[in-house]
Amino acid sequence: MHHEELILILCVLVVKSAPKSCIRRSQIHVVEGEPFYLKPCDMSAPMHNNETATMRWFKGNASHGYRELNMRSSPRIAFHGHALEFWPVELEDKGTYFSQVGNDRQNWTLNVTKRNKHSCFSEKLVTNRDVEVKKSLWITCENPSYGELINHTLLYKNCKEISKTPMILKDAEFGDEGYYSCVFSVHHNGQQYNITKTVNITVIEGNSKITPAIFGSKSAKVGVELGEDVELNCSAVLNRNDLFYWSIRKEDSLDPNVHEDRNETTWTFEGKLHASKILRIQKVTEKYLNVLYNCTVANEEATDTKSFILVRKETPDIQGHVFMRGITMVVLTSVAAVCVVILCIIYKVDLVLFYRRVAERDETLTDGKTYDAFVSYLRECHPENGEEYTFAVETLPRVLEKQFGYKLCIFERDVVPGGAVVDEIHSLIEKSRRLIIVLSKSYMTNGSRLELESGLHQALVERKIKIILIEFTPASNITFLPPSLKLLKSYRVLRWKADKPLSSKSRFWKNLLYLMPAKAVKPWREESEARPVLSAP
Repeated sequence: MHHEELILILCVLVVKSAPKSCIRRSQIHVVEGEPFYLKPCDMSAPMHNNETATMRWFKGNASHGYRELNMRSSPRIAFHGHALEFWPVELEDKGTYFSQVGNDRQNWTLNVTKRNKHSCFSEKLVTNRDVEVKKSLWITCENPSYGELINHTLLYKNCKEISKTPMILKDAEFGDEGYYSCVFSVHHNGQQYNITKTVNITVIEGNSKITPAIFGSKSAKVGVELGEDVELNCSAVLNRNDLFYWSIRKEDSLDPNVHEDRNETTWTFEGKLHASKILRIQKVTEKYLNVLYNCTVANEEATDTKSFILVRKETPDIQGHVFMRGITMVVLTSVAAVCVVILCIIYKVDLVLFYRRVAERDETLTDGKTYDAFVSYLRECHPENGEEYTFAVETLPRVLEKQFGYKLCIFERDVVPGGAVVDEIHSLIEKSRRLIIVLSKSYMTNGSRLELESGLHQALVERKIKIILIEFTPASNITFLPPSLKLLKSYRVLRWKADKPLSSKSRFWKNLLYLMPAKAVKPWREESEARPVLSAP
């Protein structure tokens, strides 16, 4: 537990156990609307010990003289032991009061101040206190007279709440100055009242002086170029009346190019003075080099000096314009490299096809395959699926075989009737390098599903063939699509747009050629490139 908490607990115990203290001062100032009491001091011993003795209270003013107070005098006035209590005191309570028991009598003059509606305290009731900087600042909210009736206590600074704990214990700083108000919330006869006590804290500079000192090393070499201007900055911590100055040569004192430029001074929270002095030398020449310029701070107890020496700045290995030119080249090269990478990603297919033509690369020479691709399609030609049938048996062979030299396996054209269909299909797929699937809703409901499952098994399990999917119907619209088909990479799925004329230079055919095996073919025919490749209407 911290020592602040121990002190706070001790204060609370004292407040709860302490009775109302007597009031000796004769002139009393209170603010309207707050509880208040009067209690005499120095009563005779017999009276002090005799709790049944009668105490009489009187109030007087200039016009009516004195009148005795009793329980009927005001509903706000109460007698508690030897104390006269006000719940609360109001402007009309202003006047002279005295208590009397036998020969014991004590007088008070009560001055009631009107409450300031624009402030949480009245300036007439403020207590002033000076605290030295860095010394202990202790503010504790205590009210032993109403200890057991206090519900809670809040601490305000300049009428703004600063702490739920009604206590401050710290080293004072200049920023701690202000009005601190303790507001006690008191409960009495079912009503709530506030009692305010305010202290004005002023933080003053301590009597002890600090030792003046200049920041940084005691000497500094400053590199300069001839003809340029230079500023020498000297900073120090010192007391208010300490000396702080530059020492220069006699011949420089008359030189207009050597002068103090500006001074800056600030107070720190610790009460120290932080100052800076700038010595400016314009158009540096040889005569200013290797000369001591001294900055000194001093008082009667200590002196501190820092020396500045101007030296010729060494020529850098790389001149500024050369360095900037190199940086520019690095930036431009980086931007160009990024652009090249982006273009390669965008035009990847075109670059691969160009490389195949130039290098005449051929992947089909040594793999032992018969066909470049097996075409799986809906083999029953009906009016509702005539476009996909025509595409599979006419358009694909016309472009891939006649223009690009590929060899396709088309069931109706290349399979001899009468054999075992299942065995034939499986054998033909094994002899092919690619499996081209012309996908549609009708395809999935027809017997072509056998070709699909066989090809998927070889592609995904045996790794013997690669699949190219050409969508007549988007795969997302087919609810019973085999899950394994969804494992195909997106670039292996092409979409045929039969409603648009597509030349052999279109993106569709380039992507299809990219997915086909590399093969040395004869040059593309000019008339074929210009002619649209469409299914026969």
